Amino acid sequence: MARQIHLIVVGKLKDPHLEAVENDYLKRINNPELVIHEVKASAENKEAEAEAILKKVRDLSQGGGTHMIAMTEWGKRSTSVNFAEWTRQLIERPAKIFFIIAGAEGFSEEILKNCQERISLSELTFPHKLARILLVEQLYRAQTIRSGHPYHN
Repeated sequence: MARQIHLIVVGKLKDPHLEAVENDYLKRINNPELVIHEVKASAENKEAEAEAILKKVRDLSQGGGTHMIAMTEWGKRSTSVNFAEWTRQLIERPAKIFFIIAGAEGFSEEILKNCQERISLSELTFPHKLARILLVEQLYRAQTIRSGHPYHN
């Protein structure tokens, strides 16, 4: 069973207000824990970002199985309840789970071909910093749905 979910994001979250919101959710997410890894943004070079992302995945997976999920508006859409069930199934697998949010230039083909799934938060396109907050909130919401907590109501 996965004990952590990893979120790899390109760039840093520099806005203290967004950091406060994210930290509030991170304190509550514990089943499993969510760990965020920031990789350096590379101006107009998504191949360099892809290299950094794949290196981070290799370093964290230590040769074990991985399940990589690209967060993209062209991915599979879901309700929060279905997302909670999907994450429950992911957590039960032995593979390490990696959600990936690309930088401003989007995903390279190298990343997309290495991802087992593509998930969408919405048909809308969000700045990657807001997508990060939305995903963190949805992972918390999924945890509360799985545990029967009234947050989702």
